[in-house]
Amino acid sequence: MPRMFIFGLGYTAQVIAARLEARGWEIVSTGHEGTLAFDDEGSVRVAITDADHVLSSVPPGREARGEPLDAVLERYGDALKGKALSYLSSTGVYGDAGGAWVDESAPVGTGRRTTRSEADAAWLTLGARVYRLPGIYGPGRSMLERVVEGRAHRIDLPGQVFSRVHVEDIAAGVIAGLQAPPGAYNLADDLPCSQNRVVEEACRLLGIAPPPLRTLEEAGLSPMARGFYAENRRVANGKARRVLGWRPRYPDYAAGLRALRATMSPTIASMAPETATGVQR
Repeated sequence: MPRMFIFGLGYTAQVIAARLEARGWEIVSTGHEGTLAFDDEGSVRVAITDADHVLSSVPPGREARGEPLDAVLERYGDALKGKALSYLSSTGVYGDAGGAWVDESAPVGTGRRTTRSEADAAWLTLGARVYRLPGIYGPGRSMLERVVEGRAHRIDLPGQVFSRVHVEDIAAGVIAGLQAPPGAYNLADDLPCSQNRVVEEACRLLGIAPPPLRTLEEAGLSPMARGFYAENRRVANGKARRVLGWRPRYPDYAAGLRALRATMSPTIASMAPETATGVQR
């Protein structure tokens, strides 16, 4: 039975783990839902030694809090040398491209996520398969839920586009890459588009009116949410298609939202207001 050791059994890693278990893999992991404590160094090192593959979904630390750049590499980097490795990174490493397409050859480290870029580079140096992910959505974490909860916004920023990927397509890409050459791989769907289009489609599927267009100032977004709009790029997935043989099951936001709406609890869907802002029409 092949063994996968996962650092950080979070939302995306849980989906990957479930798909591997269905294929006969044994999963050992850290995290709130994991089987080992990250600080249980003896057990973790034994698990790394016994693993056929190691995956990390642990994000980089926050410099302002005095956290290490990458807690996994700082504590267990020596034990990872020579292992088959995968790392879940972010397309945020590319920074702002003014709406242009970026692939794995594009410059990194110029955006607002400099610590992510440094961690990304460190894992590449160690010989990992580094999966650069855009906005992740899936069951319980999609624009459908945001609309129901009154948290969806349409922002008046013409020309602003984003890429995104369904969590199931991430799992498929990581599994396809288990035997692939080390390096960076973008896992994104085929249709970058504005966030507004996604909001509008979610509202259509729920049968409610979309929220009005607002400026960033009028929307009252948090600094983190505002940062989401500070960068503008389209993420190309050609390398993953060529090298991994990967094809997204949900090639665009509409296909992904339709599938999620079909499985959405009627009770949750019925909680949607008459408009996405909760204001009566």
